[in-house]
Amino acid sequence: MSLRKVYGGTPVGNESRCDTCANARIIQGYAESERIVFCDAMYPTTRIPFSVRQCSMYEDKRLPDFEEMDKIAWHIRSKSAGHTAGFVLLSDIEKEHVDEVEEQPLKVPAAASANE
Repeated sequence: MSLRKVYGGTPVGNESRCDTCANARIIQGYAESERIVFCDAMYPTTRIPFSVRQCSMYEDKRLPDFEEMDKIAWHIRSKSAGHTAGFVLLSDIEKEHVDEVEEQPLKVPAAASANE
């Protein structure tokens, strides 16, 4: 007997994505059948009568949002005034390199000028 894996078949778990979605409003009773799910991501708010496996409007409420990430972020300061710390754009590096090349005049060696 050979075992074959079917890709894209019936999913193993039965947990709904709505359980961890920030847009879901879940009203649950004591019995398993006493459960009402409303999706606030759609307008007008829609009742979802089944367990959701995949949703294009899914937003995980367990992950931090922008304000929470800003609170835990490290603010890096430079020691020298006028300079910024952190990531630099490639265009800024290229500008500095061009400025350095323009500031240095082209030097002609003394031996090369005597031979001409």
